[in-house]
Formats: sequence, C-alpha cells, structure tokens
Amino acid sequence: MRVELDVPKCVASGQCVMAAPDVFDQRDDDGVAILLEERPAEELLEDVREAVAVCPAAAIRLVEG
Repeated sequence: MRVELDVPKCVASGQCVMAAPDVFDQRDDDGVAILLEERPAEELLEDVREAVAVCPAAAIRLVEG
C-alpha cells in the first residue's frame, strides 16, 4: 500500500500526525503535513486508515501499489 498526500489541499489541522505519527509530520513554518513514509509497514496501515478518515480536507489517500 502507498500513501498519497495532496499537499495543496492540506489545511494544517494535524489530525494525520495525531493518528499516524510514524507516517506524517508537520512543517514548522505553516503546519502543512509532511509524508514521512510513502510505503508504511503493514503494522502502521490501520493508523494510516484512521488518518485518511479524520483528515478534514480529504488530502490523504491510501492506494494499492
């Protein structure tokens, strides 16, 4: 599975970081999300699914591949 982050859509809410801190972080200057792991380990996928669900901007997708 691969994570896609649509940075221009990000509203810097930080929900993804709280849900999946091993996969996402935020830029210091504006709080926009940063993708740390494009292909997270299997044990992190449930956290990523949570991040997708709670993102208020729908800026995160989990895709096959």
